[in-house]
Amino acid sequence: MYRKARKSCSFRYAKVLDNILIVRGYHSENIFGHRKRLRPSYQVPDEVIKNRCKESNFYRLVTAYRQHGHKYADINPVAFHPPQRFAPELDIKRYGFEENDTVWVRKGIVQIPEGEVAVKSATTSLSRMYCEQASAEFLYLENEDEREWFSEEFEKLASEQLNDAEKIVLVKDLLRSQALDHFLAKKFSSVKRYGGEGAESMMGFFSRIFHLAANDNVEQIVLAMPHRGRLNVLTGLLNFPPVKMFYKLRGNCEIPSKYRTLGDVLSHLVSSVDLKFGDKSVHVSLLYNPSHLEAVNPVSMGKTRAKNLISRYGDYGNLNEFGDKILNIQVHGDAAIIGQGVNQECLTLSGAPNFNIGGTVHLVVNNQVGYTTPGDRGRSSRYCTDLAKVIAAPVIHVNGNYPEEVYKITKLAFDYQRRYKKDIFVDMNCYRRWGHNEMDDPTFTNPALYKVINAMRTVPDSYAAKIIEEGVLSEQQCQEIYEERFEWLNEELQAIEDYQPEDVYFQHQWAGISQPENAITTWDTGVDTELLAFVGEKSVAVPEDFTVHPTLTRHVKNRLSRVAEGMNIDWSTSEALAIGCLLFEGYNVRISGQDVGRGTFSQRHAMLVDQNTNQMFIPLNSLYPEQTANLEVANSILSEEAVLGYEYGMSIESPKNLIVWEAQFGDFFNGAQIIFDTFVTCGEAKWLWQSALTVLLPHGYDGAGPEHSSARIERFLQLTDSKDDAVDGDDVNLQVCHPSTPAQYFHLLRRQMVRKFRKPLIVFTPKTLLRSPLCVSSYQDMIKGTHFKPVLGDTSCEPSSARRLLITSGKHYYNLLEAKQSLECETVAIIRLESYCPFPTAELLQEVLKYNHLKDILWCQEEPQNMGAWSFVKRRFENLIGKPIKFCGRPASATPAVGFAQVHLEQANDILTKPFQM
Repeated sequence: MYRKARKSCSFRYAKVLDNILIVRGYHSENIFGHRKRLRPSYQVPDEVIKNRCKESNFYRLVTAYRQHGHKYADINPVAFHPPQRFAPELDIKRYGFEENDTVWVRKGIVQIPEGEVAVKSATTSLSRMYCEQASAEFLYLENEDEREWFSEEFEKLASEQLNDAEKIVLVKDLLRSQALDHFLAKKFSSVKRYGGEGAESMMGFFSRIFHLAANDNVEQIVLAMPHRGRLNVLTGLLNFPPVKMFYKLRGNCEIPSKYRTLGDVLSHLVSSVDLKFGDKSVHVSLLYNPSHLEAVNPVSMGKTRAKNLISRYGDYGNLNEFGDKILNIQVHGDAAIIGQGVNQECLTLSGAPNFNIGGTVHLVVNNQVGYTTPGDRGRSSRYCTDLAKVIAAPVIHVNGNYPEEVYKITKLAFDYQRRYKKDIFVDMNCYRRWGHNEMDDPTFTNPALYKVINAMRTVPDSYAAKIIEEGVLSEQQCQEIYEERFEWLNEELQAIEDYQPEDVYFQHQWAGISQPENAITTWDTGVDTELLAFVGEKSVAVPEDFTVHPTLTRHVKNRLSRVAEGMNIDWSTSEALAIGCLLFEGYNVRISGQDVGRGTFSQRHAMLVDQNTNQMFIPLNSLYPEQTANLEVANSILSEEAVLGYEYGMSIESPKNLIVWEAQFGDFFNGAQIIFDTFVTCGEAKWLWQSALTVLLPHGYDGAGPEHSSARIERFLQLTDSKDDAVDGDDVNLQVCHPSTPAQYFHLLRRQMVRKFRKPLIVFTPKTLLRSPLCVSSYQDMIKGTHFKPVLGDTSCEPSSARRLLITSGKHYYNLLEAKQSLECETVAIIRLESYCPFPTAELLQEVLKYNHLKDILWCQEEPQNMGAWSFVKRRFENLIGKPIKFCGRPASATPAVGFAQVHLEQANDILTKPFQM
């Protein structure tokens, strides 16, 4: 029993047991051995033993309230039945007490005055602490200091009272929120506004946490929030002009017409504002979010990290630490937080190296229904917040019908996050007064629930009545608060005729960045030979006392040989050169993904590990003593959606950040499809968020089977807004490239930062070519005056002798080249399409027109006919040259590749011989 107590209970409880065992003649150190009983040197009075036992049992009772009190708390505002008051775990008889018993309460054990206390009185106090309108789960916290601090601070809340000034601020926030919902219902009755009705107490949460953050010198808050109550928070707390909302409600675009944009819906509006509280202030950034629930959360985390690093270190600085000046707040729905897997991924990220942001304050607006599904049918756990236990984050459950309780627990949540730099959850149980949205009839599926809801007074009205009764405000004063807000909204509505959208885009750190012109531009991304050689040498330089893995000494030797000669530059070397040169020029680079330090194919080794000390070293962060820009190598958790969302969030914070995400294999991107669909490919079109996020997807058919062969080129091409009947320019939503040489890859990476605009880039990278002697470049391909070429022509075939033209991309070019040389076919020319989007119409036409005696043109690819680039390039080629183009590749298939080695070899042979059969 003793051993179990020492392991599962707090230190205080264990010490109580120590006392009991010692007075009975046991030495605690012998309990773990033979339970040896020693002859006591004195006789301990039975009364002492009895009192010690009572103290121990009382602490067991206190622990029971802390562990089980939430099960019996009054935290559900729309419960069909009152909370269960008989609790077996809290029955005093279970701990050896009767109602008339007394117990000595020692100071610090629980927030009850020290001294002799009646057990009945003590349980009344404990019930008030843990079984009323707020309760908590926290005993699973692994750190004893956290448990003790949390219990002490939470138990103080039961006796805490708001002062009159706080009550007035709270009632104003609630009544103003209600006024907005009523105004919109009256003026825009057919609009789905996803109002805050039923969840108005969230206004108290936000109002207080903003104030607390400012007073604690938090500089910025990054807020991720879904649609529920969003307009209430925007106009009520974030100084969002209602006229701008009304302007959009009338069908207008809230973004100035000079920008090219497609816009987004009403419930995704944002604000970025400085909030002042006396002589303190805090900047709050409410992020745009898609309607894919919870997808914005990792984006907010990435943006928070980027802000933290810049805030603390001026730019990137020490990448192994996080700052404490930026606060991340995430708001969730109850069905979404437990149902969406991205949340577990985000929680797993929360404490991981290179992803830690110092904890997030989570608010769950617990409507107790997901769309139309009741909460108890929408999950398998007791609470929607049980996911928090994955990372041992405390959860505070609170009844949303009690705004003061929400207001009070907000400070506890904030203080915990500030103190321990960890996540904490506030589960605010509330309801939706009108169903999923204002056009919905919730009685179709939840009639009993809505009988309860429809009979209830609104939260603002109920709280106003409370403070009127207390004499804090009069009924007339409360009515004036409501009417003033209603009239103000009406004035804002009348101002629509004169309203013009404010230009708040491409400012501050984004100054100098703009939308690109609708033409393909060429950017000089080459660098001096001396810098290439310097960076190349430094990319494998380690301290004198650093022990490199024996196998990697060859990697180092080969790299030094290549950069010294400026020849045979392979893929990983060109990458190191591109990154190192960007660092030298002051740009920050972060490369993230599973095993990116080494590289999936053991090719990168951007991060070396000392074989004696296990210490990691990144050579490119030691280019020169005054270096300010840094390379962050983030070996990520086994996640795609959350990690890619995180990287996207980092990329939208500053145009000086080159953020690279590499999938372990190309097809792993599909685990992050939501992020691609709702952020990466359309963030600029919807919200004018520019991003230089660069995605590396290893691609190539090497007999690996249905998975790990294809990066699904066709999916990304379908996501582009490239025109098939017109000349593309740089103003596409997504760059999709398939480079075939290390130099081309070098220029692509550098181009991401050199240009005056930012665009996401998808790069299909090789696997077998990483060490191929054919796939190499030289300094001459990277020096000043060179750049990325969207089309690479054939320099080995005389145009006048060519009768067939093969157009291909990527690794397949080298397969075709070897086949051509083997067959000694001199009448076939091969050109490479390096960029799919933007589609290089002019460059391609220039190459094709060199060949005047062609019989036919073939598009050659490794992928099946219904995959790869074929369906994308076919129409564009035919529009370009005015005649049909033939296909050569694998037949249409349900999977990217076959799983039989023999069939794979037959197909590979087939697609390499047919193009040369005239």
